[in-house]
Amino acid sequence: MRKSYTLLLAFATLAACQSQPPQQSLAPEPQGINKFSDPNLQQLYTLQDERNTSQLLTFLNNPNAQYRREAALAFGSMQDTVAIPQLLLALSDTASDIRLAAAYALGQIGNKKAQQAVMRHINQEQRPAVQAELLEALGKMADAGGLNYLVSYQAPNETAQAGQAWGLYRAGLRQVSSAQAVEKAVQWLSGNAPYEVRLAAAHQLARTPKLDLSPYRQQLTTVVTSDESADVRMAVAQAFSKINARDKAALLSGIVQSDPDYRVRLSAIRAMGGLEFDEIDDAIVAGLTDENINSAVATAEFLQANPSGVNVTTLQKALDQVEDGRVRAGLIWVILRNSPDKAQLSQKYQQLYLSTQNPYDKAHILKALSADYDNYKFIAEQTFAAPQPVIGTYGMEALSAMRQQADFPKALEQDFADIFRKGIASGDVSLAGLAAGVIRNPKLNYRDIYTDYAFLTEAQQKLVLPRDMETNIELQKTIDYLSGKEPSEAPKNPFTHPIDWKLVQTIHPDQEVVIETEKGVITLELFVEDAPGSVANFVELVNKQFFDGLYFHRVVPNFVAQGGDQRGDGWGSSDYSIRSEFAPLHYREGYVGMASAGKDTESNQWFITHSPTPHLDGRYTIFAKVIEGMDVLHQLEVGDKIKQMNVLLRTKSQ
Repeated sequence: MRKSYTLLLAFATLAACQSQPPQQSLAPEPQGINKFSDPNLQQLYTLQDERNTSQLLTFLNNPNAQYRREAALAFGSMQDTVAIPQLLLALSDTASDIRLAAAYALGQIGNKKAQQAVMRHINQEQRPAVQAELLEALGKMADAGGLNYLVSYQAPNETAQAGQAWGLYRAGLRQVSSAQAVEKAVQWLSGNAPYEVRLAAAHQLARTPKLDLSPYRQQLTTVVTSDESADVRMAVAQAFSKINARDKAALLSGIVQSDPDYRVRLSAIRAMGGLEFDEIDDAIVAGLTDENINSAVATAEFLQANPSGVNVTTLQKALDQVEDGRVRAGLIWVILRNSPDKAQLSQKYQQLYLSTQNPYDKAHILKALSADYDNYKFIAEQTFAAPQPVIGTYGMEALSAMRQQADFPKALEQDFADIFRKGIASGDVSLAGLAAGVIRNPKLNYRDIYTDYAFLTEAQQKLVLPRDMETNIELQKTIDYLSGKEPSEAPKNPFTHPIDWKLVQTIHPDQEVVIETEKGVITLELFVEDAPGSVANFVELVNKQFFDGLYFHRVVPNFVAQGGDQRGDGWGSSDYSIRSEFAPLHYREGYVGMASAGKDTESNQWFITHSPTPHLDGRYTIFAKVIEGMDVLHQLEVGDKIKQMNVLLRTKSQ
């Protein structure tokens, strides 16, 4: 599904523009189940999968318009700057679909060398959807000059206006912003701009770093309390973290206790950083007891990130009302952190850990014990003796967090250095990867401690690639840091898993997959024509019952629920990797993407979004969307089991 502004226009197959040689219109609908009954499209996508730039470039000059379009889109995944000159030529193609595809690919490449040409084509372009795609692409490459163009652009229609807004958002993500850009976003939010424009503007304010939005408190207060779209309200609530105002605590507390959408409520909680606890205590209690578990989790995480000045008595009362293990562990951490009698509480919570059977609950409690430095030996023992990977992973995360606390006791430096060395040598991918990440923290001066870092190289040599690529990347970064070298180029996975075209040709464009969870059923519709390799890989794993019995190992409130890991801790992969497949699709509520440790490292982990997450666009393959069961998605917790998954068929006639 394309972003809504691309749906406002029914593309003409031929349009008057700069002249080209006589060319065909888009190819007719293929006779097979999906478009890949056409062997030429199979060849084209195979070249994309192989990252074969030279042969793929020839398709940009093909007489068949569909092939030119697909070739242009392919460079959105490949992102090879060699293609820029021909993609710029494609912006003058007679078919608007091809111009749109070329604009998308140029944005994905994001090289500012294309900026001037893109601006010229915006001025010449007549099709609203292509205008919009060019404007968004400009935001992905803009310098100060490109930003000024975006700010001053006079959109001739609502579709182009949405592209302008998304362009400013994309520029803001890259820290290319200005007072005029912020003013533009506030104007759109305060006026009667269409939903798509307001959504982009809200995310621009929420995600552009280092903004001071205090001068716009009044306008944004109106938006966050009255905009009809929860998507807009939640992003504006997030932006309130950049506002300093006397009534901020009262305003956000009111949202936490009144907004009908839990995602807005938890966004308001997250924006409360820096406020005094006694100003927001009612909102905190409301968040911890919210009917949606994600709000409660987000509130507990907020308290862990902002533990100073917390009223322990209030939290202890709330603890008695909490049943969820993750929320309970978060409160335990804050209570323990602020307690004058840590020894007695630590002993109590150690016993709670030992008596708990659920591995995820145990893992959460082990992490909570990190609030007391005296627990480090207990945590380390449990980490290296853990019967389930998730417990060991959470234990190493806890030790890593302890070591990076500002008040870390200097007397424990060598003990922790020994723990991290043991983690590197353990042979466990998560322990090694997490330990490596701590060691290269420049504030910890591990260059002075690990004068001999051969143990890192030895651990790296024992990894199995591509399965252990994430850990390999972490170790290489740390080796570079300790050696004083410039960071190496990230290691790349070899091409070992080509697209299974025989399987692809059996998958309908509206193929469904049903996920039966402990909380209910979620139904997905697969995007085989946008991401054939990813869909075929997913279907193959479903048919092998790979996911049956696994858990949702990662749930980030109002972000994603993630599954597909046989380890259950997020560090599990397969003995192969597949290629990233990017298309002009956009992460909205219920979209399904492939998890990765970087481009072209996907295998078996996937996630579903709780709400619009445009910062993921073009970085993680979108291969499906939820068509039923969004209510189930919004109730999922870490440790919820996938009972089974099955591929069903939903024909277009149904």
